[in-house]
Amino acid sequence: MVRPPLTPEERLRGEQLGHILRNARGERSIVEVAAAAGMSAETLRKIETGRIATPAFFTIASLADVLGVSLDHLAVRSTPTPT
Repeated sequence: MVRPPLTPEERLRGEQLGHILRNARGERSIVEVAAAAGMSAETLRKIETGRIATPAFFTIASLADVLGVSLDHLAVRSTPTPT
């Protein structure tokens, strides 16, 4: 299956999501959070840097649970404002 290229809006949303997750992680290590969420540290690193701009819902739900962040907060904060 070939994915279509991401739109600029999708890229921006992925970067914003990554920034929010990185801030929520705080001083906790990337390895600790990734393990608690059931993923590799490299996957979490890619999400936080925006290289995985559209992670799966259950991946984000798991991270939100581990980080104590609501999905509503993530949805609102990672949606670009219209210009």
